[in-house]
Amino acid sequence: MSAEPIVILDHVTAGYGQRAVLRDLCLQLPRGSFTALLGGNGSGKTTLLKTMAGLLPPLAGTVTYRPVDGQPPVIGYVPQREALDPLFLLSGFEVALMGTYGRVRPGRRVPAHECEFVWQCLRLTGADGFATQPFTQLSGGQKQRVLIARALASRPRLMLLDEPIAGIDQPAVETIMDTLSTLHREWGLTVVLVTHNLAAVRPYVDRVLVLRRGALYEGTRQDLAAPEKLARLLDFSLE
Repeated sequence: MSAEPIVILDHVTAGYGQRAVLRDLCLQLPRGSFTALLGGNGSGKTTLLKTMAGLLPPLAGTVTYRPVDGQPPVIGYVPQREALDPLFLLSGFEVALMGTYGRVRPGRRVPAHECEFVWQCLRLTGADGFATQPFTQLSGGQKQRVLIARALASRPRLMLLDEPIAGIDQPAVETIMDTLSTLHREWGLTVVLVTHNLAAVRPYVDRVLVLRRGALYEGTRQDLAAPEKLARLLDFSLE
């Protein structure tokens, strides 16, 4: 019996202004799944992720969020690092603290228990050792761990990550994937991550979504064991 969905896309067309990037997509994302979202450059992966996050209203169709414990699911969104303001003049801790803003208004004093929870999130991601340093001075892998901690600080049930392991070294990739796997297992998070690095995510994910020429294809862990099949579908070389 398949898990009930946490997000449902019903004939969604998504894009910017009146320019559609994705058309008539249907998707039911199972609660508790760990999904890799694959596709070539310009295939619409970020557009789909932002639409699922509620950051980009669909041009047509509907996005429905199923309640978790009687409440709409809180969504933790981790953007591409390159999308961030390069003049982020904050420490790693202050960046992670932004994840509490759904519960604590910006400008208000953050309660001690919220600060301690943020430190817990930083420890979970292995970012506590450099969290007092300026965010702009951190390495790519360190920044990514801070951004994941920021998303965790929102107490999400659904985590959406855009290229979280791009442009970082292999030890950092393994640290981040191990962290996400632990959070998926122990926190019961539903996780979707955009990636081109199939080899890095194959041991962790249980589902795959493939965007190609505006269409969305779904696959299973078994499909990940046959990368040549995915490569033909994607029409680009997978790592």
